[in-house]
Amino acid sequence: MLKRFAPLVPLALVTLLFGCAAHGPVSQPQDHPQVAAHTAVVAKPSASSVFDEESLASEEDLNTFSSNSKPYQLPVLADSILERGMALIGTRYRFGGTSEQSGFDCSGFIGYLFREEAGMNLPRSTREMINVDAPKVARNKLKPGDLLFFSTNGRGRVSHAGIYLGDNQFIHSSSRRSGGVRIDNLGDRYWSKTFIEAKRALAMAPTTISRN
Repeated sequence: MLKRFAPLVPLALVTLLFGCAAHGPVSQPQDHPQVAAHTAVVAKPSASSVFDEESLASEEDLNTFSSNSKPYQLPVLADSILERGMALIGTRYRFGGTSEQSGFDCSGFIGYLFREEAGMNLPRSTREMINVDAPKVARNKLKPGDLLFFSTNGRGRVSHAGIYLGDNQFIHSSSRRSGGVRIDNLGDRYWSKTFIEAKRALAMAPTTISRN
């Protein structure tokens, strides 16, 4: 399932992003600040949680966290989300965008995929999204579907987000100048330097997913 994305990553990079290969990463615009009125996953910036903001969840913690949502299977949901995301590579960037027709900003892209494929309504802005009450994951324990957060505006605060694909790659709606939805390498100097943290939001996925 998820393993099939490994050979797709270099192919997508070569065919869709070759024009950007000679250029360094483009500074990302701060994501849209609007917050949706209704969310299924609640952001709790200051509330205490079983996962303290200063600690990382162990594998046992992650299993315990999702034990009440059986028959939840993270690989199945991640596979569905990433397959849909890969199909959207090249979709234009649009500040405040939340649809394939209008284009996406970074949180709009993530919100669209999680809503359509996992039945989850995530907070609208990256500043709210980073505070969802979900397990915080160490960089060396990332799994496909994990949310990645970055500080790209030089102010030390979250301003960009993407979804981990595997093999150190992630998919995101980057910026207008860099081509919208694309794949980048978390190991690249720019992304490694601006990376803040990762969260496993899929651990909070509903047990029943309705699809249109």
